[in-house]
Amino acid sequence: MHPRDQIVLVMQRIYKRVLTTTSGGNLSIIDDNGDIWITPTGVDKGLLKASDIVCMRADGTVLGDHKPSSEFPFHLAIYKARPDIKAIVHAHPPGLVAFSIVRKVPNTNLLPQLKALCGTIGYAPYAIPGSAELGENIAQQFRQGVSAVIMENHGTVIGGRDISHAYQQFESMEMSARAILYGNMMGKPHYLSNKNIEAYNNQLPGPFPEMEEVSRPSDERERRLDIIKIVRRACEQGLMLGAFGTISTRWRDNDFLITPDECSNWDLRPEDIVQVKGGERETGKYPCKSAHLHQAIYEKHPDVNAIILTQSPYLTSFAITGAEFNVRTIPETWIYLQDVQMVEFGEQFAGVGTIPGIISTETPVVIVKNECVIVAASKLLQAFDYLEVAEFSAKSLVLSTTLGKMIPISDEQVDELGKVMSKWKNYEWRM
Repeated sequence: MHPRDQIVLVMQRIYKRVLTTTSGGNLSIIDDNGDIWITPTGVDKGLLKASDIVCMRADGTVLGDHKPSSEFPFHLAIYKARPDIKAIVHAHPPGLVAFSIVRKVPNTNLLPQLKALCGTIGYAPYAIPGSAELGENIAQQFRQGVSAVIMENHGTVIGGRDISHAYQQFESMEMSARAILYGNMMGKPHYLSNKNIEAYNNQLPGPFPEMEEVSRPSDERERRLDIIKIVRRACEQGLMLGAFGTISTRWRDNDFLITPDECSNWDLRPEDIVQVKGGERETGKYPCKSAHLHQAIYEKHPDVNAIILTQSPYLTSFAITGAEFNVRTIPETWIYLQDVQMVEFGEQFAGVGTIPGIISTETPVVIVKNECVIVAASKLLQAFDYLEVAEFSAKSLVLSTTLGKMIPISDEQVDELGKVMSKWKNYEWRM
């Protein structure tokens, strides 16, 4: 894909996710010739076209119908400081701006995946936008080896090996920043030590052995398409990140299909999905590292046919604080979720831990501290609906803290709901 098209694609994602404004933010890519492709100034980011992208040639000439972003100087300064960086994302998403205006930096030890993806986040002192001073302040941070920087009273800037990698860091940082902010409304976020993260990484299971032959009948191919549809919806709604999140669906017996490891969820294709059959993986492909957990759940619960493991901001705020998730908010939440269990960090890998014994179609949601939320259901669309219900409920619980103490549905009301529960939960889901 041409740099112009890559920039437009990522800007569309940022704008649709409401992570920038019509006039805010800028993206760039440096190609093998040393030419820098960058978003223009004064053009609606929500309606950006490939023809709007400006090319700043290495020889100093400018190609395009518009003026380049006024922030081009700091893009150039970063590329000069770090030849390994090939793309830059700069924007003013609310969560990270909140840190910027109180002059703090998110601690990436919040989640092991965040630490692995973003490392330590730098901090650049304030300078006038578009100035050489701002470029030098930011470049100085990048020279120290960081790939993400909070800009004092401004926003954030992130560099990556390509535009997809830079966006994944940007998206993950913003989700985590919001989770910290929401967590502070309910309690106090807990951070992992470096030893915690090291131990976590050391217990990640190895890959399944490869299968010798792969069969892809029509029903298997159909399930691949179903997974892709749900992944895209989850990404668009902020329920799943490009860099983290796994969806699987049972195929036959205990065999299943699952999203791959180290592949952007935004860009998944049906052929990227990995088949796991008889405890072996599809040749040449690697399933997500949580695949062993998915397998254990399917083996223990024949009625579970779909699993989603993800990080969404409001549910993650419960995961990092350990705050109680009370399902007695509204009838839908209690009927669908019944109970939301919480387990300790690392439980999803330690010999698959206790999770397969907790999660079921009757207890479909489990939160893992400083890690993720896991949802199981008899149908894929049903699992996605449960995830939506859980995230909406988590949001309501967080927001209610600003009004007063949450008043749950009473025992008498729960008894009445129990009489209609089977009717609600037996809704026929198609995926």
